[in-house]
Amino acid sequence: MSEAKPKAKVRAPKVNFETKAFWDATAQGKLNVGKCDDCGEHYYYPRPLCPFCFSDKTRLAECSGNGVIYTYSVTMGKEPYTIAYVTLAEGPTILTNIVECDFAKLAIGQKVKVVFYDTGEGSAVPMFTVA
Repeated sequence: MSEAKPKAKVRAPKVNFETKAFWDATAQGKLNVGKCDDCGEHYYYPRPLCPFCFSDKTRLAECSGNGVIYTYSVTMGKEPYTIAYVTLAEGPTILTNIVECDFAKLAIGQKVKVVFYDTGEGSAVPMFTVA
């Protein structure tokens, strides 16, 4: 397998009222997840109701950006890429891309950290690379 090309071009996300605070944070290099003030659970994707207890007492909480690969798939082609589920240190598992690494050396359980890809339109998309 080949090594990923660094800093691939990514499209800007479609931002709406409910997602604006999340995307504003990523543009500043911060990864936020939802946190429920009633049950204390962290969750991803951030949304107004807690998926665990359905409370509306939720907020965005900055997370460490550290995690481990839960599972992944490498797609080979003209531009190879890796899609993965990463379980964050705070608990949620998110669907993302693994970038800037040798795909042949990836492993389930491997530590990863968040990196942000600038879209060139005032926003950034969080992805992960080997820690």
